[in-house]
Amino acid sequence: MNTQAILIFAAFVLVTLGITYWASSRTRSSSDFYTAGGGITGTQNGLAIVGDYMSAATLLGISSLAFTNGFDSLLYAVCAFMGWPVIMFLIAERLRNLGRYTLSDIVSYRLDERSTRIFTAISSLTVVLFYLIVQMVGAGQLVQLLFGIDYTYAVVAVGLLMMVYVVVGGMVATTWVQIIKAILMMGNGFLMAGLALYYFNFDFSALVSAAAEHHQAGAAMKGPWKLMADPFSGLSLAVSLVFGIAGLPHIMMRFFTVPDARAARKSVFVATGLMGVFFVVICFLGLAAMAILPNHPEFYVDGKVGGMVLGGSNMPIMHLATALGGNLLFGLLAAVSFATILAVVSGLTLAGASAVAHDLYAKVIRRDDVTPSQAMRVNRLASIGIGVIAIFLGLLFRDQNVAFLVALAFSIAASANFPVLLMSMYWRGMTTRGAIYGGLSGLLVALGLVILSPAVWVRILGFSEAVFPYDFPTLISMPLAFFMIYFVSKLDSSRRASTDRDGFDAQQVRAETAVGIAAVSH
Repeated sequence: MNTQAILIFAAFVLVTLGITYWASSRTRSSSDFYTAGGGITGTQNGLAIVGDYMSAATLLGISSLAFTNGFDSLLYAVCAFMGWPVIMFLIAERLRNLGRYTLSDIVSYRLDERSTRIFTAISSLTVVLFYLIVQMVGAGQLVQLLFGIDYTYAVVAVGLLMMVYVVVGGMVATTWVQIIKAILMMGNGFLMAGLALYYFNFDFSALVSAAAEHHQAGAAMKGPWKLMADPFSGLSLAVSLVFGIAGLPHIMMRFFTVPDARAARKSVFVATGLMGVFFVVICFLGLAAMAILPNHPEFYVDGKVGGMVLGGSNMPIMHLATALGGNLLFGLLAAVSFATILAVVSGLTLAGASAVAHDLYAKVIRRDDVTPSQAMRVNRLASIGIGVIAIFLGLLFRDQNVAFLVALAFSIAASANFPVLLMSMYWRGMTTRGAIYGGLSGLLVALGLVILSPAVWVRILGFSEAVFPYDFPTLISMPLAFFMIYFVSKLDSSRRASTDRDGFDAQQVRAETAVGIAAVSH
């Protein structure tokens, strides 16, 4: 047990619990619970987006991919960054002007509300649960490494703490935890990058040479040594990361926390600039771990350099912190990493709870016949339920690389949510039937191919050979979703289809002018 690191870790948890207690007095309605009443500024929301998006998959996963695969990890970083211009120019303003709490608000604006809300809620919950796996695995491994306790107890403890943040503090607490975490994470990352360069007397070429010397691929790790051997998977992964961002419910939900479209646009601008720089830093830290850790056999299982690192495949950056700055820097990074996970898990839980409580319960089952007290009770019960499921999934997927798992979540988001969301905002001809058939096609094909892929069929379920030979299905499932939306909508001659098309003009006015929405209260 690392006493110094644990004290820093405990101090951060106490601070965030204090924020949650403060936020509880400002969480009185569903609007406060889901969107902080729409009172978050553009700059604050941009920092919160960084905190929400730069998850365990980013900090632990991409750095560990750089440690293992070298140059190939840049594909994750570059493609994940390139999705943000898509959001800035195509989605952010319209999303804020048309929505209230969830993606369903936009899709159902002119389409049949009942059927589209059922589909988008199911699709959003699927993405949320896949993404929750990522966070729970990272959290379990981190707490296990820090406290020396069993992985199972670590995941349960993280899940229980996450429920407290969400159920008590709602979006207000989640936002401020995300902001604080983003600032600390970037500061810690830049500090470690500077120390790594100092380790090699600020000679970057010496660092790269040391990394290549210790890597299994040698100098080949400086180029795309694995991805080019399987171009389909590489391109499919790239498409997933670029377009999957716009289908992530917890990220899109952040645009409902600002007062207007201008603040939404500023949020994306701030977030994009900060993340673009930090993605490079994270990849660099993975390279630095590759160069430095072989000099420290104590960080490897049984002291065997080149074997498994202590704590699991996602922990190289944590050991790098110890090598560079001792227990103090390790404690700081552990606290920031844990804050990263808590912030993202809280946002995911809120997104999942909104799908259950707002879309399914309030809109579909009760048809808006819900009192504020009933809505808040269902909100909190849904949050607890999702937290329990997250714990179970974290135990089931304990040995998977978290960056890989997040790519699977992005595949489903890009195949199911993104096509329906984009077409609902920009294509007059889309009908309710087209949205449902297209979205379900993308969702089911993506989910089915993920299950049949080597990642799940072989590594999780234990079969000898995968039915679908690629890990990422997006090159198949996303074009299929767009095609089915277009094809079914074109063939749809029902009365509902005429209503859907006739409603596009009113939606267009609302999307571009925000006429009809309140400035802050939604």
